[in-house]
Amino acid sequence: MSFDVPDDLRYLESHEWVRVDDATARVGITDFAQDELGDVVFVELPDDGEELTAGEEFGVVESIKAVSDVYAPVSGTVTAVNDALFDEPELVNEDPFGEGWMLEVELADAGELDDLLSPEEYGDQIA
Repeated sequence: MSFDVPDDLRYLESHEWVRVDDATARVGITDFAQDELGDVVFVELPDDGEELTAGEEFGVVESIKAVSDVYAPVSGTVTAVNDALFDEPELVNEDPFGEGWMLEVELADAGELDDLLSPEEYGDQIA
């Protein structure tokens, strides 16, 4: 089975993605992660204004198979949370890189992006 690994993202080994636009980073979980989890039934996310630290847990995704922590790919301040996921957690399964995004963060240190996996490296990891 082949999974979608968009070229414009950076990845954590724990299957989170980040898309950076200027100083804003949008974060979610990968196609591979949502497939491994199965049907997502609940998402717990931080509040606006909360500080995230790269590599630390920021939320929880609960599926019919498992409960998994979700980790921050970058450090910064949460500026938006995808409220749609509270009513429609299945968006994480249906569109993990689009409507299923989890949060937006004001980037504290763009240099942290260099520590993340490239699309090629992530693709090799899940192959």
